[in-house]
Amino acid sequence: MCDILRRMTATNTERIFNFSAGPCTLPLEVLQQVSDELPNYQGAGASLIEMSHRSKQVVSVFEQATQGVRDVLGVPDDMHILFLGGGATFQFGMIPMNLLAPGSDGGKSADYIHSGAWSKKAIADANAVGKANVIYDGKDSNYTTLPDAASIKTSDDAVYLHVCSNETIGGVQFDTYPDVPCPIVADMSSEIMSRPIDFSKFGLIYAGAQKNIGPAGVALVLIKKDLVDQCPGNLINYLNYANHVKGESMLNTPPVFQVYMIKLVMDWLKAKGGIDWAQQQAVNRSEILYNAIERSGGFYKCPVDAKYRSKMNVVFTTPSEDLDAGFVKEAEALGMSGLKGHRSVGGCRASIYNAMPIEGAEALASFMDDFAAKNG
Repeated sequence: MCDILRRMTATNTERIFNFSAGPCTLPLEVLQQVSDELPNYQGAGASLIEMSHRSKQVVSVFEQATQGVRDVLGVPDDMHILFLGGGATFQFGMIPMNLLAPGSDGGKSADYIHSGAWSKKAIADANAVGKANVIYDGKDSNYTTLPDAASIKTSDDAVYLHVCSNETIGGVQFDTYPDVPCPIVADMSSEIMSRPIDFSKFGLIYAGAQKNIGPAGVALVLIKKDLVDQCPGNLINYLNYANHVKGESMLNTPPVFQVYMIKLVMDWLKAKGGIDWAQQQAVNRSEILYNAIERSGGFYKCPVDAKYRSKMNVVFTTPSEDLDAGFVKEAEALGMSGLKGHRSVGGCRASIYNAMPIEGAEALASFMDDFAAKNG
């Protein structure tokens, strides 16, 4: 147990390891920079979040955040980068309103892959706007696996295919994406910035910031220019992507603090080594935890198909609900929080986003070994 505590205090004696699915853990260096800069931003005598969003300081932050996202992810020039309020949940309805509603190009139907809780919410909102075809439903497996990319065939009249690339609750993650004739629209909230993206397959990508790139309150939207051109002109002003593109993410007073944080996180990622670094870290952290599950001799079980196990959200159970609760309680006492599984599925869940240090995964794995030895 002392070894666990030494691992946990190696980086900062006052900070816990936050395994919450969201809001995420953020880089300590970024938080410290915010603490230094926020009261008096760059000598202006005021905080950035007190300034007009038309001020040169705020406009510069938005420009730097936009370029940071483009640089880190390698976003092509034919894609717009937007920062929009409402988080990813707002995008569940905004996407079909722009791409599926009567008057948009095609306007017939959209295909959806139902891979878990977040896909379900997106499908419900799409059906409130138009017709959403569920071409795959993981219900029979209790959403513990995903379809093979080669097996996915879209409907003849589908204007887009929607996928949730990583389901935070169920812990399933697409490893590859299909080749389909329509653009893919992807909710990448909980894995954005953790691996490279083949943008040739996607028409629109969206992500709530609070899973991997910043605080809650803003969604990152990457949208191909040809899709923007298809947005219907009769939508309410704020609901039209074209208006946000024209307004450069400042159609109204924007979420300045959240975008400022994203800008700093992009700077941090660049300094660390970018997407290649983030991808390797994700592999390393997840392997540490999955290996702990495997060597437990069946004490821990991960219900997810091994091929589609998430590198961001590791879900597992102990032999009983009482032990699940005991595991979470003891871990929290040791400074490892957020390990309780989602209320809809129970068990335990470790969310290991970009800012989670390897030491956090190692400390948790060591605790898992000890807990299994004591209770197995």
